[in-house]
Amino acid sequence: MERKRVNSSRIRSAGYDRQKRLLEIEFGDQRIVSYSGVSAEVHRQFVNAPSPVSFYEDKIAENYPESRVR
Repeated sequence: MERKRVNSSRIRSAGYDRQKRLLEIEFGDQRIVSYSGVSAEVHRQFVNAPSPVSFYEDKIAENYPESRVR
């Protein structure tokens, strides 16, 4: 999955697979975590958020099943 840079100190990049509804986030510590069941709208809001970390903590981290990729 191709990830694009995110303007954040704690999140390096994010990628999204629309068909699988899978959001992949690479954090500043180089771990990569995928979140399943994420809508395209939530992905759009996340990458355009003024504070991606706050959006991640409020709307993604506790609301979607996660799986460690790396």
